[in-house]
Amino acid sequence: MSQHHIEIDRLEHPLDVVERLASLRHWIFDRADADEMSVSVAGRWADYDIAFTWIEDVEALHVACAFDLKVPERRRQDVLQLISFINEQLWVGHFDLWSTENVVMFRHSLLLAGGADPTQGQCETMLRVAVEACERYFQAFQFVIWAGKSAREALDSVLFETEGEA
Repeated sequence: MSQHHIEIDRLEHPLDVVERLASLRHWIFDRADADEMSVSVAGRWADYDIAFTWIEDVEALHVACAFDLKVPERRRQDVLQLISFINEQLWVGHFDLWSTENVVMFRHSLLLAGGADPTQGQCETMLRVAVEACERYFQAFQFVIWAGKSAREALDSVLFETEGEA
């Protein structure tokens, strides 16, 4: 693979689109520098810290969504197995265990090779998909970490959907 880097002229910095979207939606955000931005979103189960990063070398807009749930060492293997089971269910993005912090996070990238610019809709979808994945599986991580459930039991419990009303 070639290591040549070609400088691409873009209409605007990809994170400018995310920043404009965050302003329009009245989201709490902070743009630490030109290539990094964080957005805070309150969810049903947790507050989510979402980091958008522009990775120039591969022309990718990366999103990482983390929640405050530290994985104790004794539950690490079970959480890794749960992550594997969950990732089999996902069409877009994936979960990781960030080993330096022992934190679970959802990650996804939007490739913008050749100078493509992201749209507001793409950026909004990236954020929505990240939060929805975290909301859907947050309780499974809690079941494994705090209730001592197996990865399969925890996943089955969050995928179980009831129909109708009681």
